[in-house]
Amino acid sequence: MPIYNASLQAVDPGEVRRYAGLMKARDFDQGMIDAACEEALLLAEPKGIYLVYDYDGGQGIVQAEPPFALEGSKIGAHLQGCERVAVLAVTVGEAIEEQVTRYFQAGRYAYSLLLDAAATAAVEQAADELEKAIRPKAAARGFAMRWRYSPGYGDWPLSQQPELVRLAQAGRIGISLTEALMLCPRKSVTALIGLYPSEQAAEASPLKQGCAGCTQRGCISCQ
Repeated sequence: MPIYNASLQAVDPGEVRRYAGLMKARDFDQGMIDAACEEALLLAEPKGIYLVYDYDGGQGIVQAEPPFALEGSKIGAHLQGCERVAVLAVTVGEAIEEQVTRYFQAGRYAYSLLLDAAATAAVEQAADELEKAIRPKAAARGFAMRWRYSPGYGDWPLSQQPELVRLAQAGRIGISLTEALMLCPRKSVTALIGLYPSEQAAEASPLKQGCAGCTQRGCISCQ
């Protein structure tokens, strides 16, 4: 599978505000947020990659070599009715997080936080773009798509992160894992997208997407 070079036209300032925990801080300097968005756009080097595998829903197994058995009830429920899965990885590179570190070391703590939030928004937008690119290719083969689901969401354990890195061939775009199973570069995403026959298009995932389906309490992104 060729590497996908995502194209970001802008970084969403509303998402930056959310990731920075500023949803209730309406009087916060919008100019700083906009500046962080612009700098993130300049520094981000978005790349993505994905591979498609057959999926045994009865056993919850991605039919790779070797096979990958999914853990957790929620990911199984999310993939109900799916016959294939797309395993993807996306990153915006190291330059942006290195700049975040430099600003923090220089004492520009607020702006460092904003640029970090902008980097998070950028990688999520890059993942959205890759998802959009996959959709017509899946449709051409008679499949509709569920929304992407990542390790750490719901009860899907982070211990399965190495398998997604392996199946997506994430190393080809420079993504690796630390001993603590954190992605490196830090602003990277791995995810799995379920593909089900188009005639079942009315069948939606039983899970809620995004923050509405998350069990974490006190998250900074919702404050």
